[in-house]
Amino acid sequence: MDKETFDLFLSVMSLIALFVFIALYFIKAGYGMFRTSSWGFSINNKLAWMLMEAPVFVVMAVLWWHSDRRCSLVPLIFFLLFQLHYFQRSFIFPLLMKGKSRMPIAIMLMGVLFNLLNGFMQGEWLFYLAPETLYTADWLTTPQFVLGVLLFFTGMAVNWHSDHIIRHLRKPGDTRHYLPSKGMYRYVTSANYFGEIMEWAGWAVLTWSLSGLVFLWWTAANLVPRANAIWHRYKEEFGNEVGTRKRVLPFIY
Repeated sequence: MDKETFDLFLSVMSLIALFVFIALYFIKAGYGMFRTSSWGFSINNKLAWMLMEAPVFVVMAVLWWHSDRRCSLVPLIFFLLFQLHYFQRSFIFPLLMKGKSRMPIAIMLMGVLFNLLNGFMQGEWLFYLAPETLYTADWLTTPQFVLGVLLFFTGMAVNWHSDHIIRHLRKPGDTRHYLPSKGMYRYVTSANYFGEIMEWAGWAVLTWSLSGLVFLWWTAANLVPRANAIWHRYKEEFGNEVGTRKRVLPFIY
């Protein structure tokens, strides 16, 4: 793909994300606490997560392997950072899940489609279209790379820790909902989403790329409206216990 076509692709992806962002304030994506039978046939949540997240891991690996830049230091570091997240998300996170939740096939397939497109969006830029003189070894000492890596790993830590907190809210056999209150949940009701948004903000900064920025926009477009829905659900269930906690951005929203 040439640069002009790729830029058009990024524009279309950004526009679709805008529609997704608006729509999700009116339609609750039917997985997790918002799953209903109206979303159709569903499968085991663990299997669904693996099938949904693994495609981006595979696409990124294929694009990297067939690139002339696969042995270049900085693109290799980008590749390893990206794959670290998606190895955990595809093959470890699902196995850590508790309970017998299910995910609608429709939700899973939408996730698969986005992950395929996003894998292409990131890999095509980093391994094929970025100017060869851009990501040299000097990139590792630039302010954007240093700051981006700090944001990336901080966000990853917040995300993983928050997921750990959620997994241990219930005892075996318990199906009730609980209000998480440890870690970053002291400040927002969707701390796991806050961590993921921070992580991909770090990715956008450390790669200093439009493809990274579009991915960040998609992450926010998907997670911010859902965090709003979760905040309202907690308000209904727990009332004043929610207190002054924000939805997803501490002290802001």
